[in-house]
Amino acid sequence: MDLQSLMPIIIIAVILIAVAILFTFIPIMLWISALAAGVKVGIFQLVGMRLRRVVPSRVINPLIKAHKAGLNVKTNQLESHYLAGGNVDRVVNALIAAHRANIELPFQRGAAIDLAGRDVLEAVQMSVNPKVIETPFISGIAMDGIEVKAKARITVRANIDRLVGGAGEETVIARVGEGVVSTIGSSHSHTEVLENPDSISHNVLNRGLDAGTAFEILSIDIADVDIGKNIGAILQTDQAEADKNIAQAKAEERRAMAVAQEQEMLARVQEMRAKVVEAEADVPLALAEALRSGHLGVMDYMNYKNIDADTDMRGSIGKLTKNNSDDHEQN
Repeated sequence: MDLQSLMPIIIIAVILIAVAILFTFIPIMLWISALAAGVKVGIFQLVGMRLRRVVPSRVINPLIKAHKAGLNVKTNQLESHYLAGGNVDRVVNALIAAHRANIELPFQRGAAIDLAGRDVLEAVQMSVNPKVIETPFISGIAMDGIEVKAKARITVRANIDRLVGGAGEETVIARVGEGVVSTIGSSHSHTEVLENPDSISHNVLNRGLDAGTAFEILSIDIADVDIGKNIGAILQTDQAEADKNIAQAKAEERRAMAVAQEQEMLARVQEMRAKVVEAEADVPLALAEALRSGHLGVMDYMNYKNIDADTDMRGSIGKLTKNNSDDHEQN
């Protein structure tokens, strides 16, 4: 087979390869779908998307969807949002949902919300269908010292204007908890809270707790109210226990001082007795000196000894009489 006979086959092969490359680089079917949907997209515009590393289907399909929904969205807007790392399909779905619900949501705001990391479609759905946030049990102390526990249900809807930069659910729960504690604390008695639990929701709702948040609070309902501990009685008991411990410590201090003083007095008594013994030891020496010097005669000494013996005898008789009287009283 010569070259001339192979030439038609080669030409057909080249044409097929060119067509395959063309269909691979240029999304012809996507261009046809856009034309069928009434969306004017140039073939060179699709080629430009390929050159800018934009997946054409990620832009054209949402564009067709927006056009069918009656939204005025440009191709350049969708392409720029895709290049910025946003989710084009989610933004277009959110725009369609907002348009159907008569909620004003420009493309720039929806793209900003998406790039901020929030789910713009969920926000639009929450604007249509409010969300209920349930708080845990929040404890507060009434003026009578009784602990009151309350659980609240907060009905909120998304605020599209404050989604970018607005606080989240945690801030709303914290603010409501603060309002509940303040309302319970300003009640004179825990029975007031039990009788009128709606007073908590009214006081909290009137404080404008949704300021600076991404939500709009529609209602605050008290789901459950429970009685806790008697904190006032517990505090009084603790204070009484502390006062008792202080009094016991002071009494122990006084007792220790009294014991120390008693021991000091006993020591002084022993000291004085030692001095008496020392003085008594000097008496015989003085008598001997008086006898030697002639100041005291023998008869004088004998009279002294008689008086001393008589004194000892009287002391013994007195002790014996006292013991007998004590035994008689006991009998």
